[in-house]
Amino acid sequence: MTPELDDAFAAIRSDHGATSLSRVERMLEPGGGEARHPRRRGARWILPGLSPTPWHDPRAHPELVSVVEALEGAHPAIKDELTSAWEMRREAFSAYEHYLTRQDDWQALHLYRGGAMVEPSAALVPTAYKVLEEFAVDAEKICPLLESHFSTLLPGASVAPHCDLWNFSINLHLAVDIPEGCSITVAGETRTWQEGRCLLFDYSFEHEARNDGDRPRTCLLLDLWHPETTLAERQALVVLITEIRRLIGANE
Repeated sequence: MTPELDDAFAAIRSDHGATSLSRVERMLEPGGGEARHPRRRGARWILPGLSPTPWHDPRAHPELVSVVEALEGAHPAIKDELTSAWEMRREAFSAYEHYLTRQDDWQALHLYRGGAMVEPSAALVPTAYKVLEEFAVDAEKICPLLESHFSTLLPGASVAPHCDLWNFSINLHLAVDIPEGCSITVAGETRTWQEGRCLLFDYSFEHEARNDGDRPRTCLLLDLWHPETTLAERQALVVLITEIRRLIGANE
């Protein structure tokens, strides 16, 4: 903890109560405050007390239902606009850069990044942009530390098994364009996308994906706050991760 973090955490406790950050404090203890699931060993931070469930029912969390329903309801328009962008404006897509690697056969079109909407994408995919802005960003359900993008796996591409950095955000997929032969595996359980429907999973668990089909597979990915986190915890986690990133950047 730095003096800046100490001051920020003190201010949050003043607003939300003396014990409001107890789970964040436990997370920062050696060992993370609780035992790790074997398929979570690659994650860096595990906020204790959140349901240790790899797969979630997208409609089981009241906070997220409006996002899920808005995306699924808009799927036909989202698919049409995405198809047009892919065919006419391919240069707007770029190789996806995960925190572990860069992958040319995994293409991305970003809608939200660096804590803000990516405005040039509004003209390319206006329906997805509007739904994301209204139901996830303005409603403060998106995790501002992360992003939202169209994720396109080219035929034959795969995403190697890995854990993402933490469990306090959760990954929502809208299945936009899904050929046969595509799959996603989380904590050893393999599922397939159903076009026009959402999948929700905790990506602190080891996960992988592949496209064994004959055309690109595209999902719209949203990094949302885990619905079991509190407002105080979200505020503290933004301050914490932002400071860690600042310190890492200063030392590079």
